[in-house]
Amino acid sequence: MHLLYPSIIIGIKIVGIKIVGIKIMTINSSKVLRKGKQVEAMPNKLLEINNLQVSAEGKIILNNLNLTVNQGEVHVIMGPNGAGKSTLGYAVMGHPGFKVNQGNIYFEGENITEEKADVRAKKGIFLSFQNPEELSGITLENFLRTTQSAVTGKSIRIMAFKKELGKTMENLNMDKDYATRYLNVGFSGGEKKKSEILQMLLLNPKLAILDETDSGLDVDAVKIVSKGVETFKNNKNSIVVITHNTKILEYLPVDRVHILQNGTIIKSGDVSLIERVNRYGFREFTPAI
Repeated sequence: MHLLYPSIIIGIKIVGIKIVGIKIMTINSSKVLRKGKQVEAMPNKLLEINNLQVSAEGKIILNNLNLTVNQGEVHVIMGPNGAGKSTLGYAVMGHPGFKVNQGNIYFEGENITEEKADVRAKKGIFLSFQNPEELSGITLENFLRTTQSAVTGKSIRIMAFKKELGKTMENLNMDKDYATRYLNVGFSGGEKKKSEILQMLLLNPKLAILDETDSGLDVDAVKIVSKGVETFKNNKNSIVVITHNTKILEYLPVDRVHILQNGTIIKSGDVSLIERVNRYGFREFTPAI
C-alpha cells in the first residue's frame, strides 16, 4: 500500500515501513555588478508550469494553467471552493491520483512532469496538506528522522537531530511530548498544522507548497504558524501559499497573487489583489458570460 503524505511517500510492506520524503521550491532575482554598475540579474525560474491540464477520475479539474515562480518569491493562489487550488499542489507534487493530460511542469529547468512524488521530494519540493493524515505505528520523531534521511540521502546523527527537533518544536510552541506520539494521532487541528510546518523546517525544501495551512486555526495559532513560515523564507527558496483566508499573508512578503477559477488562473497581480478579494470577493474576477 502506498500513501501520499504531506512531505513523504510511505510504502508499507510486511517487512516494515519505507519512507521517502517530498519537497518544493522557487527562485528569485538577484543583483550583480557588471562593468562597475549594479544591475538586476535575470530571475531564476524555480517552478514553471505550461498549459497544464489535469484530471482525476476522468474529470478535468485544471485546464490551460500557466504559472512561473522564481527563486526567493512568495506566490499566493486564491479562489473559491472547487476552483482546483489543491489539485494544483497535488499535480506539482506528482500525486498518482491526478493525471496530467497535457502541458509540462519544470523544476529548476528540468521537466518533472512524469517523475514520481518521491523523486520530486528529493529534488526539493515539499507539500503541506490541507487535512494531514494520522498514521499509527510510527512516532513523529521517527517519521521526521527517516524522511530527512530519505530526502537528503544522508545518514542522520541521532543526538544532533533530537537537538534540532527540540529547538524547532519549541519555536513552534509545540509540546515536546508530541515527538514520541504516533504521527498526528490524537493531535488537534492546530497541532497537525504545526506538525506540517515542523516537517518543512526540518526538510528545508527549495519550494514549499502550503495548502490551506491556516484553515481552522485560531488567531494565536495562525501567528505561530506564520512565524514558522517566515523563519523558513529566504532569498534562495520559494513558497506557494494556497488559501481562501488572508490572515497568514499578513506576516509574509507576498510577491505575486493569482486568482484561480474553474481550473485556470484568470488574474495575476501584486499584493493589492488580496485587498480586492477581501473587499469584493471573487465575483469581481469572474468573466461575464
